[in-house]
Amino acid sequence: MPFEKAPDQTARLTNRIRELEGRLSEADETLNAIRHGEIDAVVVVDRIGEHRIYTLESADRPYRVLIEQMQEGAVTLGEDGSVLYCNRRFAEMLRIAQERVVGQCLQQFVQAGDVAKLDDLLNQARIAGVRTELVLRAADGTDFSAYVSLSLLHDNGATLLCGVITDLTEQKLRLQELAEANSRLSNEIAERNRIEDALRHAQKMEALGQLTGGIAHDFNNMLQGVMSGITLARQRIAKSRSKEAPEFLDAALMAADRAAALTRRLLSFGRRQALNPKHVVLDSLFREVAELIRQTVGPGIETDLYLEEGCWPVSCDQNQFENALINLAINARDAMSPAGGRLTIGTNNLTLGEAHTRDWVDAEPGDYVRITVADTGTGMPPDVLAHVFEPFFTTKPDGHGTGLGLSQLYGFIRQSHGMVRIESEPGKGTAVHLYLPRSRDAPSDGPLPGAIEGQRQSTPIKVAASVLLVEDEATVRGFAAETLRELGYRVVEARNGIEGLKALQEELRPSKEGGLSLLVTDIGLPGGLNGRQLADAARDLDSHLPILLITGYAGDALEGHGRLGPGMEILSKPFKLDVLAKRVQAMIGQG
Repeated sequence: MPFEKAPDQTARLTNRIRELEGRLSEADETLNAIRHGEIDAVVVVDRIGEHRIYTLESADRPYRVLIEQMQEGAVTLGEDGSVLYCNRRFAEMLRIAQERVVGQCLQQFVQAGDVAKLDDLLNQARIAGVRTELVLRAADGTDFSAYVSLSLLHDNGATLLCGVITDLTEQKLRLQELAEANSRLSNEIAERNRIEDALRHAQKMEALGQLTGGIAHDFNNMLQGVMSGITLARQRIAKSRSKEAPEFLDAALMAADRAAALTRRLLSFGRRQALNPKHVVLDSLFREVAELIRQTVGPGIETDLYLEEGCWPVSCDQNQFENALINLAINARDAMSPAGGRLTIGTNNLTLGEAHTRDWVDAEPGDYVRITVADTGTGMPPDVLAHVFEPFFTTKPDGHGTGLGLSQLYGFIRQSHGMVRIESEPGKGTAVHLYLPRSRDAPSDGPLPGAIEGQRQSTPIKVAASVLLVEDEATVRGFAAETLRELGYRVVEARNGIEGLKALQEELRPSKEGGLSLLVTDIGLPGGLNGRQLADAARDLDSHLPILLITGYAGDALEGHGRLGPGMEILSKPFKLDVLAKRVQAMIGQG
């Protein structure tokens, strides 16, 4: 009977409904547990009994844990900027509970002045990822700078924004501390520089005082000899005792020669002397100067030469270099007196690289010849060694040295693009090392081009040889011109470079009978054309014209011109008139 089964069927339906309600309740609890991270996995059984396991530990949970534990703030925003989710770190930044952040608009946590900036950021983030710095306001009213990065996120058709917020408070603090430290460091550097400048100025003034004091002492003594000699000579002439005058004039001339030597040493120290660098073969030079050195130091000192075979040639003023060697030998002799000792002079080739010259402020890498002059004398302590190149510094007794020897040596070597190093120790002697750059130029000594064929002297001179004398100092020009005329030369005088150039053009005209035999010009001429420039112009007009350059102080007039060409010589002021006469005669070919 079908109606008898109706009550059982109703009961079964009721139980089914209750079962479904229970499962719905369990589903709600499971969903809440999943939301709160209490369940790591869900097992689903389908109608045919197959188990499917969805493991939250391998998918959702690690990312949720990572986001919750990261040190950066993280948020999920709606399109209007409402906070749908925030992690623990972002809530800590705002000093508020997480649940009180969710549901609020992010604009609420932004400083009023940056709200418009955040709205622009939200609009831009809907198109592409954006990032900027904003000032956020915490729940307690304090403001802090934060770096906000927003990106677009699609979730089942909904448009969301996910963001990462970095608190810049510590970074700003560190930057401020760094800025303050930099400011303190800059102030300390400025103060140190000021103190160093003041110290350098004081040292410069002390050195200048020592220099001027030494010059004044020596120069006044020499000038006193000049003035006294001339005065006594004039008195003897006035008393008709002229035979006695030469004695006093000779004494005055000797004092003037000493003054001239002093100025040459000072110019050498200042690297302003007029040098005539040439290709010098050191083996030949040492063979010539060795005997002179032995005679200078005397028999009580044993002199040894150790010259490297195949020593490279150098470029320097040979006369100045020989003088430097003699002065070093004299210093060595004095350091070994009276007991005597051993003087050693050696040469060797060296190639200095970056590693060798890194600590040498005055050195350039390259090929050098090292000349070493060593003695077994008393040596020097460090405090003396530190001052040996200073002018007028000397450890010798009064009257036994001017204190200019090593300063002159240093200036000459530096002007020749070399270096000087000194090693010394009390009781163990001193070694002076001179480094001169290797010369790769061919020797340039010899007669003027074409002189062998007699291009300039192919026919006998029918008129007196002509000399163009260019000198701006009237007294010097007058004395020099008178001396040359006494020798029978025709002398054309000019007061500056412009007048000299006009005279050159006139005297070197093809139609000019006899032409010009020699140009004698001071280097330091006024009027915009110095003597070296005038010499170059003369060589353009006549490439074989001999030229004698005279200088008291050449300054920069010789810089950038390289070595002097064939047929060009230098005569330094002050000079004796008979020396001028001999040089002129030799250069014209009548000496």
